[in-house]
Amino acid sequence: MKLSDKIAAYNSSRPFYTFEFFPPRTDQGFENLIPRISRLSTLNPLAISVTWGAGGSTRERSIDLAGLTQSDYGIDTVLHLTCTNMLPGMVDDALRAAKVRGIQNVLALRGDPSRGTEHWTPVDSQFTRGIDLVKYIRSSPEFSSHFCIGVAAYPEGHPDRETDEDGSLNVLKEKVDAGADFIVTQLFYDADPFLEWVDKVRAKGITVPIIPGVMPIQTYSSFLRLIKLCGVKVPPSVMAAMEPICHDDQLVKDYGVGLAVDIIRKITSTGTIKGIHFCTLNLEKSVQLVIEKLQWAGSSPTMKNRLIAARPMIHVQLTNSSDLVIDPTTATNTATSALTFKQTLDPDPGRGELNNAATWDDFPNGRFGDYKSPAFGAQDQWGGSGLSQYEGLSEWGHPKMSSSPFSSLPLSPESLTILPHLEQLTKRGWWTISSQPAVDGACSTDEVFGWGPRGGYVYQKGFVEFFVEEQDLEKIEKKIKEKGQGWVHYFAGNLQGECRSNVPDDGRNAVTWGMFPGQEITQTTIIERESFLTWKDEAFSIWAEWASFYPPGSEERELLNSVRMERWLVSIVHHDYKRPDALWTFLLDGEL
Repeated sequence: MKLSDKIAAYNSSRPFYTFEFFPPRTDQGFENLIPRISRLSTLNPLAISVTWGAGGSTRERSIDLAGLTQSDYGIDTVLHLTCTNMLPGMVDDALRAAKVRGIQNVLALRGDPSRGTEHWTPVDSQFTRGIDLVKYIRSSPEFSSHFCIGVAAYPEGHPDRETDEDGSLNVLKEKVDAGADFIVTQLFYDADPFLEWVDKVRAKGITVPIIPGVMPIQTYSSFLRLIKLCGVKVPPSVMAAMEPICHDDQLVKDYGVGLAVDIIRKITSTGTIKGIHFCTLNLEKSVQLVIEKLQWAGSSPTMKNRLIAARPMIHVQLTNSSDLVIDPTTATNTATSALTFKQTLDPDPGRGELNNAATWDDFPNGRFGDYKSPAFGAQDQWGGSGLSQYEGLSEWGHPKMSSSPFSSLPLSPESLTILPHLEQLTKRGWWTISSQPAVDGACSTDEVFGWGPRGGYVYQKGFVEFFVEEQDLEKIEKKIKEKGQGWVHYFAGNLQGECRSNVPDDGRNAVTWGMFPGQEITQTTIIERESFLTWKDEAFSIWAEWASFYPPGSEERELLNSVRMERWLVSIVHHDYKRPDALWTFLLDGEL
């Protein structure tokens, strides 16, 4: 059903809500996301949406996921659709694929450029902006009447800062005038400026529903990364409230839930906002808690003992006492619904992956976490990388950088503890991009190493990742084989698709884990072949993106492209976490 029709027909006393998901990077993550969506669907969202990766990088997975939720699970689904990397005819193909699967809603976006592209460059000149998608769909006899179209809006301004506020409002008005049926906004953490922006939108004569994007804070580090990627402004009061709890992931998550509740209550209290768009990041617990605290989820129905009428005659005889009789089908559905509701709203926190799929990846830590998690990977609200040429040149265009394309934030206090070792590796020509020190039972609230809920202990194996030339890789492999004694495992891959390793095909290295009161051991960062290969492909695409910020033929571009073409990405883990210097001694002592 069209979302615009569902909104028009919605008559509940509470606001409606929608959930946003992105297609996981791995097959295992994809498989685990489907039951997660199914569980969240018991909260009765008006619809869900599925993002479209930067440059159309996830289009097949996006269509597959949206098709499953729409056709197989009967959940009205909004498919994001962007202009980027869409060859002539691809827009038609995507719209037809959506139509065949029963999808009637699309969110028309310009989208982020694909990596390796200078500025935003349309592949199909017919589509250069989100409005072009709106106009095209509305002008097509094949698609016009079938699709309900949403568009994006940026209450705090577009991250590219291509125009001022009035210009952005004019662009939004053009998209609505072209045929858009609803608006979904960029996330925000300050309600007052948002409400002021809504008034300005309405003053422009825009009357379609505005659905604000809300993303509960999951962890402090991911929050900092996200607000930088999306260009979101954060009130000083929020940063001040998080500062004393930033080393307790559970308190941060709890604060994120409370903040989301406060924002939602404020923006919906005026009556102008009728619904909320939850950006889930493929995690379910926080969104579920927000809805529960808002008392929007209802409650488990009160059950009375009733006679299951196996024969129609019994049912007819008791029509005047319908609260005493129920037919077999209704009895089954009612029991199933009640059990599902109970399991969804009251999970046993901290149970392991196999015992409770709702919470086992609640504390993603490290670059990706577990490749089997639906939340494996990182991106911005719309499914993009969030990088721009301006940021690239201003932040990475000189020798001393506070961040890099591989890490949007400065070195963490944890990384600073091993900085002398990283500097030695870099002097060898091994360009490090990710690392962690060995940790043996630090308190979970430790200001440098802690994560997860308080009262626990966390552990880490020494780990480092860098780019090297092939001749150095061969020396490293030789040393691991001759002197590693089973303590050292590695993966190495290049742009051409070659992969080397001494890890068994089914081997999995848990490099970060924690033990917390009343919970099973939580493994938050796992390195194995599939996660390494997934990251390897992205890492080499980052070199291409960085190079694209410089003119063709420039020394900078040639250097960055040569790194991408000639070097290997190497990931090394030393398993002796009780010796803080074990990894660094192995790599740096003696000759390779």
